[in-house]
Amino acid sequence: MDNNKDFKPYIPADKIVPEFTVTSVLVGCLLAIVFGAANAYLGLLVGMTVSASIPAAVISMGIIRIVLRRDSILENNMVQTIGSAGESLAAGAIFTLPALFLWAEEGKIDFPSILTIFLIALFGGILGVCFMVPLRQALIVEEHGSLPFPEGTACAEVLLAGEQGGSKAGSVFKGLGIAAVYKFIADGFGFFPSEIGYAFKGYAGSQIGIQVLPSLAGVGFICGPKISSYMLAGGTLSWFVLMPAIALFGGDATIFPATDPISSMAPGDLWGSYIKYIGAGAVAAGGVISLIKTFPLIIRTFKQAMKSMSKKHANSNVLRTQEDLPMPLLLGMILAIVVLIWLIPTFPVSPIGALIIVIFGFFFASVSSRMVGLIGSSNNPVSGMAIATLIIATLLLKVTGSDGTTGMVGAIAIGGVICIVAAIAGDTSQDLKTGFIVGATPKKQQIGEMLGVVVSAAAIGFVLYLLNEAWGYGTDKIPAAQATMMKLLVEGIMDANLPWALILIGVCVAIVAEILQVPVMPFAVGMYLPFSLSAGIMAGGAVRFIVEKIKGNDKEKKERADRGVLFTSGLIAGEGIMGIVLAVLAVAGVDSAIKLPFALPQIASLIIFILLLAYLYRVCMKKEK
Repeated sequence: MDNNKDFKPYIPADKIVPEFTVTSVLVGCLLAIVFGAANAYLGLLVGMTVSASIPAAVISMGIIRIVLRRDSILENNMVQTIGSAGESLAAGAIFTLPALFLWAEEGKIDFPSILTIFLIALFGGILGVCFMVPLRQALIVEEHGSLPFPEGTACAEVLLAGEQGGSKAGSVFKGLGIAAVYKFIADGFGFFPSEIGYAFKGYAGSQIGIQVLPSLAGVGFICGPKISSYMLAGGTLSWFVLMPAIALFGGDATIFPATDPISSMAPGDLWGSYIKYIGAGAVAAGGVISLIKTFPLIIRTFKQAMKSMSKKHANSNVLRTQEDLPMPLLLGMILAIVVLIWLIPTFPVSPIGALIIVIFGFFFASVSSRMVGLIGSSNNPVSGMAIATLIIATLLLKVTGSDGTTGMVGAIAIGGVICIVAAIAGDTSQDLKTGFIVGATPKKQQIGEMLGVVVSAAAIGFVLYLLNEAWGYGTDKIPAAQATMMKLLVEGIMDANLPWALILIGVCVAIVAEILQVPVMPFAVGMYLPFSLSAGIMAGGAVRFIVEKIKGNDKEKKERADRGVLFTSGLIAGEGIMGIVLAVLAVAGVDSAIKLPFALPQIASLIIFILLLAYLYRVCMKKEK
């Protein structure tokens, strides 16, 4: 696989095997909804999502091989293609659209309709696929030896090791079941607290704590000890340096944007009144820094994309593994979306404005497709692209007369489309890379990706409404860090009422982190989130650190990590699904009825969480038979 000329796919181009079947479509659509909902919950909780391609692939292998007694690698590949679209669309949606709910709670606008959310998600998802298709030949085929596409290649390896599919699928389902039961006992029955903490009386403004949740341990394990430690460092700066400093020097003063004296504020109040603005500034600066650092890559990719667009890709007389959706169809879909964006009131833009949205979309889709090929989907600065789009879109709308709440809603809608475009384009490129290695038909994968987008877009509005109705965005339950930051940026440009001093403090902290060569985005997100979240993530990262440090050759270490990734993917999905179930119970008003009249002390929560981490370690170290 290191040389494109010598490369041959696992399934030869002249061989026809089951691929786009009823089974693969139904299972893929189901997983798109499930992983989309689970990742929406996770992203709103911790400010990041995880790739669903590998868990979708192993679940598919478990169903098709074990349950249906059938073996088709291309069917499994189609399932992960459709299923992973839900995760990517959710990632783009949750970074922006909850801002609309926050404004509605403040009484500034009406709550967004399900149709509005569906159209924003649908337009962004379809454009993301359409923009990536012309780049497939250049990025996936011609640069096969130079662009690694980490998640896409890893997913292909899992599919190629299909004879182990049953046991691998078992790891995912085991994690899913454990996390679902754990979450229900902790937050459903209230048998033990899922968050523990202690405020230091002699060090006013500070508070240590940890959220003992399976999903956080899973995120930490998948991200690894380095990223987890950067998040913990950001949280340490906020909760043990900045907040105590505010408490020490603020005294009895009442400082905007707070309305109460600082001396009367608990650590959580200090975080809500001051730290979230500093963290927002750091996150915004981190996004901009990421774009600046990749600017040469952006220019090179854009030139390559324009060159690819100028070529004619005929779909006749070509091998099955070279078939793409025809360019006339793609251009027709793009033109239709441009017209709809112009005509639909949700997007208060002129025809030129709608065209600008599409141009920005293609630009960032090109960037996203190449960047995930180099650094992987987890490190793709989607939020940075959304920040840049939001700033430009908000200024453009304000200059053209679309100001006030109309302009703010329009800016978030535009930013939401672009954010989803970038996320889906990156996911599509990873999926097409997987398909290229295993010998899938690109055209069928592209259709599958669009199908996953449609199904996920239809579901995401209900998920967003459910979570907001249950707990409310911007709360401890679901902080919605990225969307809150987007909301603050748009408000600041439109109304000029932001506490810019706090924002600039965050910007300067991000610049210092960059000078010290600390990855800015995880550090900034750690600054913004409650310390207890970062501590829970660090616990999972610590297990990964121990697993990787134990003696063994490279193959053994990789196998340990792979077992852990599959199990923790199940943990994340299981808690996300149970989180949705608990949200349904909360909305129905029966959540209090199932609460136990007692709860174990905090020390019991810590012991139970340590036992979960110990079991994760055991899963990693136990060799498969």
